[in-house]
Amino acid sequence: MPSYVITAKCDGCKGQDKTACMYICPNDLMVLDKGKMKAYNQDPSACWECLCCAKICPQQAIDLRGYADFVPLGASVVPMRGSEDIMWTVKFRNGLLKRFKFKTRTTPEGEAVPDGGYATATDDLKSPLLFTEPASIGVDLPTLK
Repeated sequence: MPSYVITAKCDGCKGQDKTACMYICPNDLMVLDKGKMKAYNQDPSACWECLCCAKICPQQAIDLRGYADFVPLGASVVPMRGSEDIMWTVKFRNGLLKRFKFKTRTTPEGEAVPDGGYATATDDLKSPLLFTEPASIGVDLPTLK
């Protein structure tokens, strides 16, 4: 189900011309109401439900209605993003809270190696191999002559 903005919590990212949710939404659905300085989802029916907006919101003003395989009926889910991980807080109908923490990165920010440390096998753009193959799949591929 699409995410929605809790207007009481939203501060429009402190009056900037582009909010964090507007910046991150892959479908350009999040919009800032300049009169109220509140963000909103302009077309919930077009929402991909990627939850990027909920994860990046610094005020935790974007909530979501989870699916039954993620959270039980009536529960609420709030993500809290840190620089190295994300913590999901699930509040059940009976008031019970559960928190789940997951790492969001395996290397320090800005230090990712684009080719994963594998040497580029070929510069041939017509090759059927992927960028780091065959080294990355750990097998020697036969060559045709």
